[in-house]
Amino acid sequence: MSPEAQFWIETIALWQPLSSAFLFVWGAGDPVWLLALKRIFLVMPLGAVALAYWTTVLSVPTIVVRAKRRMFVNQVLVTWWDLARATFTFWGGVLRFMLRLVISLMGAVQILVMGVWALIQELVLLPLRLIRNVGANALSPGVPWIAVAMTFFWCVFEATIFTYVMTSLVIDTLSNLAGTEMTEAAVRIPLFLFMFFIVLGSYAVLSTFTAAVRSRDWPTIVKIGVVELVAMFVEVVFLYREFVDALVPWFAQHTSGNFELGIVGTLAIAGTTWLGIRSLSWFLFANSGTPTIMAIISRQGVGSRDAANGAPPVTSLFSESFTGRLRKEFEWVATEGERLLDAFLVPPMQVVAAALNFVTLLVANRHLLDLPLQSVRDFKDARTLAKELTESRLRKAA
Repeated sequence: MSPEAQFWIETIALWQPLSSAFLFVWGAGDPVWLLALKRIFLVMPLGAVALAYWTTVLSVPTIVVRAKRRMFVNQVLVTWWDLARATFTFWGGVLRFMLRLVISLMGAVQILVMGVWALIQELVLLPLRLIRNVGANALSPGVPWIAVAMTFFWCVFEATIFTYVMTSLVIDTLSNLAGTEMTEAAVRIPLFLFMFFIVLGSYAVLSTFTAAVRSRDWPTIVKIGVVELVAMFVEVVFLYREFVDALVPWFAQHTSGNFELGIVGTLAIAGTTWLGIRSLSWFLFANSGTPTIMAIISRQGVGSRDAANGAPPVTSLFSESFTGRLRKEFEWVATEGERLLDAFLVPPMQVVAAALNFVTLLVANRHLLDLPLQSVRDFKDARTLAKELTESRLRKAA
């Protein structure tokens, strides 16, 4: 390239004035605060103006060969107007972003303080709310967890008593069978588990027998009745008989020592005791708790799977007002974050879009983006923009 051609190219392109302007805007030797202000407010607008000027200069010779010259000139002027408006929008947008940032930080601090205070109140009132929810659940229809807990507790309690009563007898029996002396520590835990399952199985048989009687299933009634008689016999002979034997000295004391209960009287009193204890515990809690325990063991599930009207209230650690307020605060955070993102990205993208419109106006005789941009949702992806340019070119060719 000859020096004369280079001179005219640099003159027409305003190379020297623009270079001086870029050096001034970059502000390498300025104080930090001034350097930061120049680079934030002036670098991007100056780059957009330079690109707009160069594309306008390149567009001037093409006016001769363009079909709609007047419309093209109007579009160039409108694009310069969009660039000027985008530049001022960018300058005002920086200040708007700083103001929005301050408002967002103040709102976040307020949410944090109020959230901590509300959480402290919730934790202080948590025991009272749990008591209220438990009471409401206990009085409302649903799974009888209180009966389940009472049945389980009664089985543990009865197994503990039988373990204490039967320990000496079991130790003597096992020692005679094994030929070695058994200790209480080695016997009580297995004996307790055995007694616990015996008592729980007794309630399971009674529950099945009651269900068969309610449905009048006579073959099942006979079979379960036999099983219940066997269970009653085992518990009376091996468990409740020990209580009657413990009462014999008391009977003898009040009959001047001339009292012999005999096997029939012993079994009759033991059977009456078994029947009374089973009847009282069954009608009080076991008739509701045992079917639920059996359903859990058999993995049939408890309660109804369909959400019925008037369902019992769900126990929650936090109150509805607190969760509702928390939900609103999260919604505010999402909305405010979107506004803050718009305030940060939209102003500079206005300048970028205005500069790109000059290039597409030169190449495709149309604007790439419609200004002004309102939010981040107005930012089109590259595939959408390429598709729009292709469709525009095809329409013009047709």
